[in-house]
Amino acid sequence: MQKPSIAELRPVVHPPGVKDRRSGEHWAGRLYMREISLRITRRLVTTKVTPNQLTYVMTVAGVLAAPALLVPGIPGALLGVVAVQLYLLFDCVDGEVARWKKQYSLGGVYLDRVAAYLCDAAVLVGFGLRAADLWGPGRIDWLWAFLGTLAALGAILIKAETDLVGVARHQGGLPPVKEAASEPRSSGMALARRAAGALKFHRLILGIEASFVILVVAVLDTVRDDFFFSRLAVAVMAGIALLQTVLHLVSILASSRLK
Repeated sequence: MQKPSIAELRPVVHPPGVKDRRSGEHWAGRLYMREISLRITRRLVTTKVTPNQLTYVMTVAGVLAAPALLVPGIPGALLGVVAVQLYLLFDCVDGEVARWKKQYSLGGVYLDRVAAYLCDAAVLVGFGLRAADLWGPGRIDWLWAFLGTLAALGAILIKAETDLVGVARHQGGLPPVKEAASEPRSSGMALARRAAGALKFHRLILGIEASFVILVVAVLDTVRDDFFFSRLAVAVMAGIALLQTVLHLVSILASSRLK
């Protein structure tokens, strides 16, 4: 089968709305990854590879971020970034192949969400273990591993809070939530939500952003020859995760998403 051209592929796999989804498309996808993924998708749509198989590859790539971050120094941080970028690449490719081949399944949607949970958690747990200095000559400081795991738990709970809105609405016989329903009903809560959205501090606990932060602090730690900046970042991420878990729950309850 002849490979489609990029011009033929683009309108099918990137229909209107794909890049504009407020809560579904990552900024890195819009900025660069969707253009890279198109080239990979073009080679895969003429093969027997299925979207679900690509989602499994995506999941493995995301999970590998954790052991990658256990490699000491800047190389480990770079490997972590590569693993997360591969996760993002296949996260784009699996959906594009599904649209071209018209191979859709609820199982694929489910696997995609599981992969998102695992990738964020792997990065944060791996970062906590990295900050604990597993391979150093001194005593392992498990506090940082605990804080990294705490951050991972918060990141998972935030995603679960969002997904459980759909579960609650389905069990209540309501249609899927509309984007406008996410706005809080009170003006004060709406203002706080807009302020948090403008600061975007919550993004620090997402796998993609966190991997970049880890790379930066790895460079700073190399200059200092200790783990000061990594441990500071782990503590900040744990604090953000706990705060955002509560704020996100309150935001959902104060909005019309459950009405």
